[in-house]
Amino acid sequence: MENSGESKWTLKSDASSESFSYCCPACDSSEEPFRGKVFRNRTKARSMSMPSAPCSAKFRRTQSLHGPSPVTTFGPKACMLKNPKGVMHIQDPASQRLTWNKPPKSVLIIKKIRDASLLQPFKELCIFLTQQKNMIVYVERKVIEDPAIANESFVSVKKNFCTFREDYDDISNCVDFIICLGGDGTLLYASSLFQGSVPPVMAFHLGSLGFLTPFNFDTYQSQVNQVIEGNAAIVLRSRLEVKVVKECREKGPAEETSLIITNGDAEPKHKTMQYQVLNEVVVDRGPSSYLSNLDLFLDGHLITTVQGDGVIVSTPTGSTAYAVAAGASMIHPNVPAIMITPICPHSLSFRPIVVPAGVQLKIMLTRDARNTAWVSLDGRKRQEIAYGDSITITSSCFPVPSICFRDPVNDWFESLAQCLHWNVRKRQSHLSSEEEEF
Repeated sequence: MENSGESKWTLKSDASSESFSYCCPACDSSEEPFRGKVFRNRTKARSMSMPSAPCSAKFRRTQSLHGPSPVTTFGPKACMLKNPKGVMHIQDPASQRLTWNKPPKSVLIIKKIRDASLLQPFKELCIFLTQQKNMIVYVERKVIEDPAIANESFVSVKKNFCTFREDYDDISNCVDFIICLGGDGTLLYASSLFQGSVPPVMAFHLGSLGFLTPFNFDTYQSQVNQVIEGNAAIVLRSRLEVKVVKECREKGPAEETSLIITNGDAEPKHKTMQYQVLNEVVVDRGPSSYLSNLDLFLDGHLITTVQGDGVIVSTPTGSTAYAVAAGASMIHPNVPAIMITPICPHSLSFRPIVVPAGVQLKIMLTRDARNTAWVSLDGRKRQEIAYGDSITITSSCFPVPSICFRDPVNDWFESLAQCLHWNVRKRQSHLSSEEEEF
C-alpha cells in the first residue's frame, strides 16, 4: 500500500505581508521557529490564529484570554503558516485558505449508516475517488457490513476499500482529508474518531439538517477537485478537552486508572477518561425527578451553584445546537470562547454566560445533591456522575479544520438563513396537515 503520509497542506493567509517561512514539526526544515516579540519584559500572548512554538509532548495552556494556541498541524504533514506581524493579531477568517504541499493520496469517507438514500451518492463518490483520482479510500467496517450495500453491484467498489473499526484501529496518520455524507451528525462523528490532530473535513449536506455541511452533492466532482487542488477556504472549529474523573468504586481496567501514592503504596483511587468534544458537554439530572445541584468552578474559584435540569458547556460551533435551544446566543466559530448555559434554572439570576477560551471549568455535584447527574459528550459516551466525581473542561489544542463552500463568514450566515427557512417550512407543513385533518 502506498504511504499516504507524504501529502501535506498549509493554511495560507491572503493578507498582504512579506513572505515568512515557519518551521513546524511536520516540515523538513532546520530554521529557528518564530518565538514572539518581547513586550514589557514578557512574551506577548498568542491568539487563536497563531500556532505555538514546538515544545514537549505535553502541550501547556497559555494564560491568554484567547485560550491555548491550537495545534496547527492537521493530519500527517499539514501545517498553518504564521502571520509574522503582530503576535496579538487575530487573522481575518476570510483569509484562511487551504493549500497542499504535496497531492493528497488518501481520503476517509464517513457515511450515515442505514440510509438508503445515500447508497448511490456513496457509490458514485467512491468510484470517482478510486478510479479517476487513484486515491486510497478508508471506510468504517460497519459501513461495508451494512445489508443495504451488501449486493453484487458494490463488489467491484468494495475491494478497493481500506476498512477500520472505531475504538480499535488508529488511522490518524493514514488519512489526508475526510469527506462526510449526511447531516451534521457525520461531522461530529468524524471529530470523535480523531482525539488528536484532525485532517481537513469536507461535509456534504445529505441529511435532515445541514448547519455544518455547506456542500451540495450535485456538483461534487468539481468541488472535490477544487479541494484536492488546494482552492478552498477553511475554518478552524475549536473543540473542548474534557476529563471525566471518577472514584474507583468498582475495579476497572488498569489502563483507565490513575495512581495515587499513599504511604508508599500505589493504590488506584480514580480513573480518568479524556475526550475531544466539538459541540457541547451536557450535564443533566438524567432519569431522576429531582433538580440537579452542581458546583461550577472557573480556574479553581467557585462561581455559582447550578440548580435546575442541568448545564451545557459548548463551543462556538455548538452554540447553534442544544445551547441555542436553551437560550444561549449564537457565536461564530472563529470567536475564541466557551459558552455556559443553564438548562431550565431554578434561579432567574443565572443566565447564559460567555467566558474566554483560556479558562478551565470544573463541574462537581454539591454536597447536598439529592441525586446523581449524567454527562454526555456530543450526544454520546453518556455516563453517570456521582458525588466525588468531577468533569474538567478546557479549550483543546486540536481544532477541526472544516472546509468552507465560500468562506467562514458567508457560510455561517447562509446556514443560519437555511435553518430558519427549514423551520418555517416544517411549521407550514405541520399547519397544513392539521388543516387537512380538521
